Amino acid sequence: MPNLMPMPARVKLGQGQFIVSQSFSVGVSGSGGPRVKRAVERFLGNLSRQTGMPIPAGLGNPSQAALLVHVEQASKEIPQLGEDESYTLTVTPSLAKLNARTTLGALRGLETFLQMVSIRPEGFAVPAVNIEDSPRFPWRGLLIDVSRHFMPLEVIKRNLDGMAAVKLNVLHWHLADNQGFRVESRVFPKLQEMGSDERYYTQSNVRDVIQYAAERGIRVIPEFDMPGHTTAWFVGYPELASAPGPYQIERQWGIFDPTMDPTREETYRFLDQFIGEMAGLFPDAYFHIGGDEVNGKQWDANPQIQRFKRSHGMKSNDDLQAYFNQRVLALVRKHGKIMVGWDEILHPDLPKEIVVQSWRGQQSLANAARQGYRGILSHGYYLDLMQPASDHYAVDPMGNGAADLSLQERARILGGEACMWSEYVSPETVDSRIWPRMAAIAERLWSSPETPDTDSMYRRMNAVSERLDWRGLEHRSNYTPMLDRLAGSGGVEALRALADVVEPVKEYERAEFGSYTSATPLNRLVDAARPESQTAREFARMVAAVVSGQADENTRIKVRAMLTLWRGNHARLLPQLENSALLKEVEPLSQDLAMLGTVGLQALDYLEAGKRVPDDWRAQQLALIEQAKKPRAALLLMVAAPVQKLVEASEGDSRRP
Repeated sequence: MPNLMPMPARVKLGQGQFIVSQSFSVGVSGSGGPRVKRAVERFLGNLSRQTGMPIPAGLGNPSQAALLVHVEQASKEIPQLGEDESYTLTVTPSLAKLNARTTLGALRGLETFLQMVSIRPEGFAVPAVNIEDSPRFPWRGLLIDVSRHFMPLEVIKRNLDGMAAVKLNVLHWHLADNQGFRVESRVFPKLQEMGSDERYYTQSNVRDVIQYAAERGIRVIPEFDMPGHTTAWFVGYPELASAPGPYQIERQWGIFDPTMDPTREETYRFLDQFIGEMAGLFPDAYFHIGGDEVNGKQWDANPQIQRFKRSHGMKSNDDLQAYFNQRVLALVRKHGKIMVGWDEILHPDLPKEIVVQSWRGQQSLANAARQGYRGILSHGYYLDLMQPASDHYAVDPMGNGAADLSLQERARILGGEACMWSEYVSPETVDSRIWPRMAAIAERLWSSPETPDTDSMYRRMNAVSERLDWRGLEHRSNYTPMLDRLAGSGGVEALRALADVVEPVKEYERAEFGSYTSATPLNRLVDAARPESQTAREFARMVAAVVSGQADENTRIKVRAMLTLWRGNHARLLPQLENSALLKEVEPLSQDLAMLGTVGLQALDYLEAGKRVPDDWRAQQLALIEQAKKPRAALLLMVAAPVQKLVEASEGDSRRP
């Protein structure tokens, strides 16, 4: 089976393979329009980079083309929710045919063809196959937060290329928060002039990104969080706030007090003009107002706001925020948009046309669907929490609380979005925090819920990860340079041995390992380390085979070799630890890895000899391993648990492999 991700709806392998040579050409027929031609030119450029062969970029004669693309009708110039993305792809040893009802379907099919190209004894080839494919959900997105750490245009564009490669179709652009207002307003220029540290996108930049995304079948939805998460707005326009200024851009992370004043008509006159301007800049039908994490402290402390609540019969700040949301909804409607917001906007007084984005979970999503609201799931897809791909892969928008919805209610769940919040990422590290785990989420949103098992997912995800290099993503290529910076002179082999088996702490634990601001350098080992250690996962798999008695000789040799490497690694790394200010903090972690190598080898010796361990040895080693499991320098040593299994398995003389 080809390493496809997302897995298509139906795949039937044929006999033989289609050879991709330098004479490869693509012909186009039907009514796809000029966008299909441009898509084919990009496809040929990607194919040329992927194979290293100079392949002409123009269209070929359809009667002589190696790949014939037929499109029945052109898609909208700006993609819209619910457009047909289906396609069929038939490959024989002599010809490939891609048929799609729309331009979007052709884009998705071309990506599938690229994923199947691999090196064979005969050259680059695609297996003979018949594929029928369409997405499970119409809304498959990635949120990129550019407020807390600004992301230059090239970062956004290369991630759009990655999104297209795995058939995602929504970029949720989180453009304003407490730490920065990142888009040019010509109506209210002090928003970016005073609220951005001069790091913002001009309106020309925005139009460029929207067009770039549209060419790849991706919608762009802006988010301007309100009434909370708005400190950066108030630097230039303090009159919007519920407490007097002056205000400064926030440099730290968390939930802050500054909140828009929902009782003043001037607030809505301002928002009317602002939303009108942004609605004209962003063509998508949907407009995200945020609406989350309002702590209400400024409202509680403002006598005027308290009088307003009493005079309007409001019992809580939730009622006040619902009032604000209704007023903002009217403005969003006025300017021809559909309002999207986080869970907190859900209120019986809001009309059913809004879309609720759930960070709280499938139950919250299901509750909204039962009340008649459409929704998208983000709970379980927070990439910044550094969870393994398998965790994200196990989360389904229709799972848990949504599992017993009626067919009508299920239709209201539009899909999901992964979230890349940027407290602890920079333009240098953001790709490695999104990819390749994003591909697993993309599959969950595109493919059948009965897609293959986790082992299959990892195998295919790793293949996709390698191909994304050819799209310009830096999730792999920036690893060695970052280790070089940490190590200084002397090479990175010893540091890589440590870095390959650690992961950043999970959830929000990083805040416990230092005080961070938006100016804090993100150049430590925790920033270079991958969110998920492929080495540790493979080691754990081999250890499981060893302790179960299912390991072959080659597996046992590999386990011993890895443990031997780790046992001696601290001595090799020590000179760099002593000479690098950035590495001093990981010396205890390096010592722990050497200890694990030593303990693991001893346990392996006991296992292979079939000897009973000394009475006190097992307890001593397990105590050491428990210490090694604890985070150090905001990092977790991911091989501690597998070594623990070796020690536990060596307890008695009946454990011979």
